[in-house]
Amino acid sequence: MKPESLKLPKIVVPEHPQWPSLSDQEKQAIKARIRRKLEQQNAVLVAHYYTDAELQALAEESGGCVADSLEMARFGAAQSAQTLVVCGVRFMGETSKILNPEKRVIMPDLGATCSLDEGCPADQFTAFCDAHPDHTVVVYANTSAEVKARSDWVVTSGIALPIVQHLAEQGKKILWGPDRHLGSYVQRLTGVEMLMWPGSCVVHEEFKAVALERIRRLHPDAAVLVHPESPENVIQQADVIGSTTALIKAVSEMENREFIVATDGGIFYKMQQMAPDKVLIEAPTAGEGATCVSCAHCPWMGMNSLQNLEQVLDSGENEIHIDEAVRARAVIPIQRMLDFAAQQGVGMKDKGNA
Repeated sequence: MKPESLKLPKIVVPEHPQWPSLSDQEKQAIKARIRRKLEQQNAVLVAHYYTDAELQALAEESGGCVADSLEMARFGAAQSAQTLVVCGVRFMGETSKILNPEKRVIMPDLGATCSLDEGCPADQFTAFCDAHPDHTVVVYANTSAEVKARSDWVVTSGIALPIVQHLAEQGKKILWGPDRHLGSYVQRLTGVEMLMWPGSCVVHEEFKAVALERIRRLHPDAAVLVHPESPENVIQQADVIGSTTALIKAVSEMENREFIVATDGGIFYKMQQMAPDKVLIEAPTAGEGATCVSCAHCPWMGMNSLQNLEQVLDSGENEIHIDEAVRARAVIPIQRMLDFAAQQGVGMKDKGNA
């Protein structure tokens, strides 16, 4: 079975949700109610960098955290709270449950998914792996629990390079999934040939090289920050290529005043918090001057709001459940990555995933 022979499902990208606007007074009132409910339910709120700024602020204000998906799960494991409320997309809730099986994990909307996850169905991916039994299976964290359970290693964008290099030095053949752009980036830097699942992120896929060249000419002193899920001709223009955490760190540490940022615009909240004096410019997408379904803002991340966060705390619905046999297999490749990071002195907190 070759990658080009795969018939992947068509990804149906929803319109970005439009939530009713709230006045500042209404925002403060709903936030106060949510904080009380979190305390009453012995719950902690964790939010991804790509969610709405109000949710990120509330997570910080209520003693939770804002982070990449792996750090969200690891933060949850370190808390005494018995309920983790995950604002992000479904695979993030699943990762939290995989690493915290004894805790209750709920999300504002279980329909908040991810094009990488949707584009890598577990049954097809399993068949693909079974057709290449001599390959070591390495999957990106942006995948379902079932896909993780079929893998040998789970990686984040920050640790993918050293892990793939490590496997290559052992003479391993590598099957990579699901993001072809991140996989190609790792392949170019390591020189390791990989059998590639042909998936991509709908948000990062929309960044366009020609438009980026134009905006760079308008801002010649700006540093270009690119997530490696982006196409190669966009990555080639980057001053910094890295994970969400690495890009945030670059804004706070680099001397440039302006930054052109090629990743989901939700990251601007944390960037501006870390470096309020810096000017942040969204890298252009296919929606430049037109209508675009992604436009550097993930519509599934947009399914998280203050309104449905409060609703799920009231209802107790939207709990993540994972079959224990699947969870027990899925935790093995995740733990393998964490052990590798510890042994190699790779700081996972500074090298998160999307």
